[in-house]
Amino acid sequence: LILGLTIMSAKFYAYYLTDSITILSDALESIVNIIAGGLGLYSLYLSSKPRDFDHPYGHGKVEFITSAIEGTMIIVAGGMIIYKSVNSYFNPHPIQDLGLGIILIAISGIINYVLGAVAVNKGKKKHSLALESSGVHLKTDAYTTLGILLGLLLIYFTKIQILDSIIAFFIALFIIYHGY
Repeated sequence: LILGLTIMSAKFYAYYLTDSITILSDALESIVNIIAGGLGLYSLYLSSKPRDFDHPYGHGKVEFITSAIEGTMIIVAGGMIIYKSVNSYFNPHPIQDLGLGIILIAISGIINYVLGAVAVNKGKKKHSLALESSGVHLKTDAYTTLGILLGLLLIYFTKIQILDSIIAFFIALFIIYHGY
């Protein structure tokens, strides 16, 4: 959660510097990472509790619920990104200071991938759907970040700023697919 908050802050700072909808799409998904991380942590706590009178088969089913919530939040974030990207396409605005934005996004993508890989491996070892789905989400966020970086580099070198809206739109579709 602490790393997630740090990454989210870096992404929103990169958005503040650049005013890029593509970077905003990455930052918005980070909000989902934070909420999902909190829900995942809570579900791991609940699922580790022993059986009781109300739950004769244990508390493990809560992980299915949190995984569904996480997927739903990802889909909602994707919808918000589509809205912002379409709006930005028809009402373009200048993008600024992409260099530092690219660096911040690259670092956050690397950290997300490593965290995701660790979470997936631990989730498989512990048979925890919540931990595994959180890890898949973080890795998907890293793949998204890679696509965003490639798009930002394309914008940086070509100076075709309308690509920002187009790239954000396709990133949103990718996010929605993985949320589903």
